[in-house]
Amino acid sequence: MSCGCKTSGDSAHSCGPKKTATGCENVNTCGNSYKLSVFDWLSNINNPAPNRCDFVEVRFKNDRKSFYKNVNNIPLHIGSVVTVESSPGHDVGVISLTGELVKIQMKKKKFSEESALKIYRQANQKDLEVWQEARKKEDGVKLEARKIAQRIGLEMKVTDVEYQGDASKITFYYTADNRVDFRQLIKDYAGAFRTKIDMKQIGFRQEAAKVGGIGSCGRELCCSTWLTDFRSVNTNVARYQQLSINPQKLAGQCGKLKCCLNYELDSYLDALSNFPSSSTTLDTEKGKAFCIKIDVFKKKMWFAYVDHSIAWYDFDIDLVKKLISKNKRGEKTLPLEDLKQPETSIQTIDLIQENNVDRFEKKNRNNRNRNNQNKQNNNQQGQGPGQKRNRPERQERPEKTENQNAHSGNQQPKQQPKPQQKPQKPQPPVEKVEAASNAEKTPQNNPNKKKFKKKYPPKKDKNA
Repeated sequence: MSCGCKTSGDSAHSCGPKKTATGCENVNTCGNSYKLSVFDWLSNINNPAPNRCDFVEVRFKNDRKSFYKNVNNIPLHIGSVVTVESSPGHDVGVISLTGELVKIQMKKKKFSEESALKIYRQANQKDLEVWQEARKKEDGVKLEARKIAQRIGLEMKVTDVEYQGDASKITFYYTADNRVDFRQLIKDYAGAFRTKIDMKQIGFRQEAAKVGGIGSCGRELCCSTWLTDFRSVNTNVARYQQLSINPQKLAGQCGKLKCCLNYELDSYLDALSNFPSSSTTLDTEKGKAFCIKIDVFKKKMWFAYVDHSIAWYDFDIDLVKKLISKNKRGEKTLPLEDLKQPETSIQTIDLIQENNVDRFEKKNRNNRNRNNQNKQNNNQQGQGPGQKRNRPERQERPEKTENQNAHSGNQQPKQQPKPQQKPQKPQPPVEKVEAASNAEKTPQNNPNKKKFKKKYPPKKDKNA
């Protein structure tokens, strides 16, 4: 028998050895899990026998739930597939909650105990086979129902189809903007499907809950996972949270405003209770100023002059309250630019270096290259611990010319323009010095490689 932990309620699914006396151990993770699962935090507490609760909560396809009375005292647990009373015939569902929490849910939803139907038995093999065959027909019936509605010309959309457990009734869930006259539609459905037809109109939020999907936050829709009640959401909620009124960003997959806008509304209202009104105006010596922006988190308000609204000035709400009280006494405040205090820059330390662009680059790359070059030079020169370093020969100083010896006194000879000479070939000792210096700067990959002398281009004669 199935544990019922799949959303579709397919009885062919089984959790194997993980199924225990208290139900499926992975009731929230197995398969697609319950769309509206419940955690029984009183499951480990033994209730006294006289105060035992005889009611259980049974879940059907998608988010439909109801309460039933266990008149035969059948040992039931979360995940059991049961056959319950219905009109007409019987239905098959999965138990989603047992124990004392059922009474709390019944009281919360204002469900009367007298109107509760009873549980017949645990579903046997025949009940499960009929239930499976009926569930397999739902997709084909939904497509056929949409074609019939389109042929008649009704402005409605068939969202979902649900077969009863004994396949004696089909419930069609539809959405429509206006009232729909489906008297002819029911006749066509009854003739096509040969069962009892039941039509239920749902809202667009309920449609999104049944269809499911992924929201803009990247997670499953709240209405299809855990949200049970749909509260009204209006545009004032977005204004309280200082959000731009953009229908494309504020609307969900249902086309209505997102339900998550209500989650933080109480926190924003609590924070805004300390703020002055957004319609506050300040009477300054330079003219009147009005509030143009509010920052709830920084607790600041931006003001601008009525005549010159390009420049904005931000002030703390404590200072704004003092200025308002000063205006009430009939006094004008200083100009906004004089009231503006210079902001003290707060130095922040980025320990994780998330804002550093160079955090992925390798540091000290130049030092590593220099160390590698020095090692290669040492290896090529064959230096060891007992070897001496071969120093390059020193260049001999050129001898002084006769002209310099003749004018070695205090008198300096007149400088005569030297004729342009061709570049002379370097002397052999100079070549050795240059070769040795180049060997220190760059590593010699191939010592046998011939070195070519650098040829200088001939200089042009200006008189030519």
